[in-house]
Amino acid sequence: MTMILPTPTGSSSVTTGEVRLTVRNLRKVFADDPKPALAMLRQGATKAEVLQRLNVNVGVAEASFDIRAGEIFVIMGLSGSGKSTVIRMLNRLVEPSEGEIRLDGRDLTRLSRSDLVSVLRRDMSMVFQSFALLPNRTALENAAFGLEVAGMPRAQRRTAALAALDRVGLSAYADRYPGELSGGMQQRVGLARALAKNPTIMLMDEAFSALDPLIRADMQGELLRLQREDARTIVFISHDADEAMRLADRIAVMEEGRIAQIGTPAEILRSPADDYVRAFFRGVDASRLLRARDLAQPPGSAAGEGFGEHGEPRFRYRTDGAGLFRGVVATGRAGDGATALFGLEPADADAPLQSLLGRVAAAPCPLPVVEADGRFVGVISRAALLAALDRGASAEVRHG
Repeated sequence: MTMILPTPTGSSSVTTGEVRLTVRNLRKVFADDPKPALAMLRQGATKAEVLQRLNVNVGVAEASFDIRAGEIFVIMGLSGSGKSTVIRMLNRLVEPSEGEIRLDGRDLTRLSRSDLVSVLRRDMSMVFQSFALLPNRTALENAAFGLEVAGMPRAQRRTAALAALDRVGLSAYADRYPGELSGGMQQRVGLARALAKNPTIMLMDEAFSALDPLIRADMQGELLRLQREDARTIVFISHDADEAMRLADRIAVMEEGRIAQIGTPAEILRSPADDYVRAFFRGVDASRLLRARDLAQPPGSAAGEGFGEHGEPRFRYRTDGAGLFRGVVATGRAGDGATALFGLEPADADAPLQSLLGRVAAAPCPLPVVEADGRFVGVISRAALLAALDRGASAEVRHG
């Protein structure tokens, strides 16, 4: 028999996809002559220092990241952190002062206006917080508006818009005007308008923040359903930690125009980069969001509690040659032999942590975790569980 000591993995299902968007050293200075401010930012100056010295407002001090094909990449931060400026620079609604934005290797910052429009029509759609619907046009006409601007023939754009409305459950309301629709329905029309173009990348700027909590949760579920079907690349701006944790494959946390941390929801909950990030997610229920695989550690590690007081293993987790979990053996002191533990059912790697609290607490040893096919992932100890649930409640987000 063999023993596998795996490296813990994050919760993201998108970890090795090809890179669609590459952003490097992106900055935005709101000034007629941004050069003095850019020089300060390159030397590490903060937004506040540039404002104090030059009386110039900095939207983004520096941002660099990659966005992979098919992932939901959430950019979040407090008001004024630069998150909305970043997403508007991705499609050049806001012109960058400096930096590169590469889509499939092509630098969007160097394209002519006509070439940029061609790329945006083909690849990108944007959904705004304000719905941005035309009040004198029906839901169908609003959904078809982007296609009309792009010059698509009327019959073709009507077919595409109807299909998009059907995707979001509004085909029966195609002839209704925005004033006849609820807020949630209006946002669905905005989503349908973006989907009608069949974009490969969707930019969503605080798309659900104007909705009441119940409708907002419904729209989040709708987005996740559509993403399961289409696997588009989505860049989503939010200031809400719960929303980010629910939607994201990866999260970029922004503070004062710079990125404080990028990681999967599990990585950020487990290992926040600093007190700002820790405080941002302080109120998030880790037990509801984390999965068993997020806490699984190799047996014998500090978190795995696999060793006795003299360094000898207290428990051995048995696997076969294919890495399939075969059971646990309890070991005594040297020379005492070993006794097999029976009836210890392993946890599924995708089981919510919330469902495992009692099992981890009651188990005679760290709880084994396996994939759906039985492959051994690692173990969850009481210490690891408590550490995940206690994430520094005393930290506070710095508002300023």
